[in-house]
This record gives sequence, structure tokens and C-alpha cells, in this order.
Amino acid sequence: MSSTFEHVTLGQRVLFGSAKAAENLATEVARFGAKRVMVIASKFESQTAAEVASGIEVALHYNDVVPHVPIEKAKKARTAAVEHGIDLLVCVGGGSTTGLAKAIAMTSGLPIVAVPTTYAGSEATNVWGLTQAAHKATGIDDKVLPATVIYDATLTLSLPADLSVASGLNALAHCVDSMWGPRADPINQALAAEGIRALNAGLPLIKLDPQGLAGREQALYGAYLAAVAFASAGSGMHHKICHVLGGTWNMPHAQTHATVLPYVLAFNAPEAPEATSRIAAAFGTDDAVAGLDNLRTFLDAPEALKDYGFSEESIPEAVDLILPVIPASNPRKPTAENLTELLRAATAGTARGL
Repeated sequence: MSSTFEHVTLGQRVLFGSAKAAENLATEVARFGAKRVMVIASKFESQTAAEVASGIEVALHYNDVVPHVPIEKAKKARTAAVEHGIDLLVCVGGGSTTGLAKAIAMTSGLPIVAVPTTYAGSEATNVWGLTQAAHKATGIDDKVLPATVIYDATLTLSLPADLSVASGLNALAHCVDSMWGPRADPINQALAAEGIRALNAGLPLIKLDPQGLAGREQALYGAYLAAVAFASAGSGMHHKICHVLGGTWNMPHAQTHATVLPYVLAFNAPEAPEATSRIAAAFGTDDAVAGLDNLRTFLDAPEALKDYGFSEESIPEAVDLILPVIPASNPRKPTAENLTELLRAATAGTARGL
């Protein structure tokens, strides 16, 4: 462990309680003194959002939400917020919904109350993402960090088990990337390790009992820790790969992360023994790669990028886009050759002897 490091903890209020989302949201709206609230939710989540917001006055219900936050959608939502005199943003949903709220906050400075219904983790970070002309740009801005996060495991019950698995493995990717991100330190590594432990415990329970709250509460707790660690450590190789794939080829966010993760772990593990030992211990094993593989096998996790619209013909372009943005701090030096090998294996879903 390094005895010299700089760590930043982001300031955020977290309210955690099953079946308490509506009550906690009403409390927060009153605490902010908000009079013109914009509730953002996808059409799929509109009924859930209405129930969560049942105890407050809503100036605008907004549901034009799509993955990866295209800049045109961001501009439209920003205009709507201005036209309705909004003074507080409430987002109910997954990463796409939170991302749209962040896009509004980035230019308006409006506070956000985030009510997640997946394990995406975007609600706990100051990271934004916008897509323009098939290119996804990301950045850091404290204005986009939600002021309050309201966690309620009952809101995740409508998320099918297979999507819960993909979303939970996306959270796990935050933990793994945090072990060697550009600003990794002993504090965010400890948070990431506890996140892995919680997700490793919670996700199998969701698989076994999709309507049970015990697993979903563990998964939400783990997803929060994962996101806090990631916000501090910064985006590593895994996220750079997935941001390019998602933004350029419009691939589904959670499934892409779930598929790529084991390949990046296998790629970096030999060159990062201390971080890999932490990951293994969090899985309750002495082999980090095997620990993740055991969990993925139990969960019947996504296996191949080809199943989500990515083809081997696109690998050269992907390598050209990914290679320049992988942080210099990555434990193993990426090259065009070994990155091509990684993507070829992840595309086909083949063995990870990288």
C-alpha cells in the first residue's frame, strides 16, 4: 500500500430504505425548497416515476430518454427545463436517465435528486457522457454530481433477472477498474473491494429469487460503493473500451460492460498482483479471474460482443479509437496487437488466455 496519495471524497447525501422512495423524495424537495420540479424518466419507467413523485408537485414530467445521451436529446431537455422554469431535477431510472439529468445540470447548474432503478452507479459520480456523430465524449464536472441519491430496492423489482445481472456486473466493472484507475489509492481500493464482496453476495440471490429484497439491497449497496470508488479512481482501460464500443456502435451499456469485464481482468491481472489479490479476496478465493468466472457462470452472464451487434470486421477501427485513450497507468501496456487479441476474444466469447 502506498503511504503517499491524494484522495477526494465527493459530497453527497444518500438515503437508503426499501419502500421509502416517495417519502424520501418529498423530504428532499422540501429541504431544497423547490417549487418547479422536473421529473425525468423513460417511458418504460413513467409509472414508477409517477409513484415515486406522488407526494410532490411536478412542473414537468419528461420522458424523451435514450441510451448514451445524444447531444440533440440533451439540448432538447435543457430547453424544456428553461422553458418551464425548473429549479430541481429528479431522475428516476437507470444510467441513461441519470445521464440526461446530468446533461441538463452541466449547463444550468440545477441540483439533481437521483432515484436509481438499476445498478448503473452513475448517480454517485461526477462523470458525464454525451454522444455526437457516433462518438461518446466523457468528462468530469462537479455540477453534474447528484446532490442526493435515494436508494429503494423495491424500485429494482421490475428489472428482469437477466438485466439485473448485466447491470450488476456493470457495477462490478466499476470496482475492478477502480483497483488500477489513474487515481487509484488505498481508500477507493477498499471501497471497491467491499463493493465486489456485496455484489458477489447479492447478484446470486437475485438470480435465485428475483422478487426477493435481500439480494437487491446488497446489490444496490455494492453498486453505490462501486460508483464512489470509480468516481475517485477514474476511468481505466475497461471503461475506455466500453465507452468507445457503446458510443460508436450504439451497443447496450450494461451488457457490453458485463461482456468485456472478464477479458480486461485477465489482461491486467498478471501485471497487478496487489490489486488482483484484493479482488480475489473480495470474491472469497485466491484467484481473481476464477472468482469472477465462477460468479458469471452461476449468473449465466453475457458472453460475447457479437450477441449485441459488434462484429470482428469492426475491431481494427475500435482498436484505433481505444488505444489512445487507455490511461498510461494501466498495469499492462496495451498495444494494437494485444488489444486486437482481447477484442477478438471478447467478440467471439472465447477463452481468456490473453
